[in-house]
Amino acid sequence: MPKIHFTSNLQRYVSCSSLDASGATVGAALNVVFEEVPALRSYLLDDQGRLRRHVNIFVNGDPVRDRIKLSDALNPDDEVYVFQALSGG
Repeated sequence: MPKIHFTSNLQRYVSCSSLDASGATVGAALNVVFEEVPALRSYLLDDQGRLRRHVNIFVNGDPVRDRIKLSDALNPDDEVYVFQALSGG
């Protein structure tokens, strides 16, 4: 089952530790996570269900290609990392 990891910065706002989440795609796995942590959805997705501009997701070190439907395929042993971009100087 893919493992979903969240940055400590994101965990400051929403309690979301690393979770195992079944799903054939990034979007399907995130939907499993959203069932466990509903408040996380609005931090990651906009009102159209697309990945927010300030959020990045990597699968095994590679950025997701589909930021709109999150249709990137997942394998059972994949590691998914969710980052909330930081700004400032």
